[in-house]
Amino acid sequence: MILMVVDGQGGGIGATIIKRLRDAIGSELEILAFGTNSIATSRMLKAGANKGSTGENAIVRTSHKVDVIIGPFAIIMANAMMGELTPKMAEAISSSKARKILIPLIQENVWVAGLSSEPLPHLVDQAAQVIREMNARP
Repeated sequence: MILMVVDGQGGGIGATIIKRLRDAIGSELEILAFGTNSIATSRMLKAGANKGSTGENAIVRTSHKVDVIIGPFAIIMANAMMGELTPKMAEAISSSKARKILIPLIQENVWVAGLSSEPLPHLVDQAAQVIREMNARP
């Protein structure tokens, strides 16, 4: 299974996701870190991603080659993350056949009905459980 983690700004959410996935699943999972900027990519690589890349073209080209895409809810919203997430990035991620696991941390002007306000570590643990179950399937 190839997993693509997408994050922007400081890369803290992506780094948390990668670290928790490494702790929960181990090294058999191939994790690719894709940042909207080099700081985010660097932080995710330090957290344990196998490879990383930065920018619109990298995200657009790779989103159709992975099994799972994970990141904050904003990765499917054009112009999110203070404009770092371009419309092309959002479209590529949204239209990819990869399964999307979205962490419901919403800093944009969006409210999703029915969401509870769980802390980031709990949300990432839930995402890790889904990925663990997907990885266990034959």
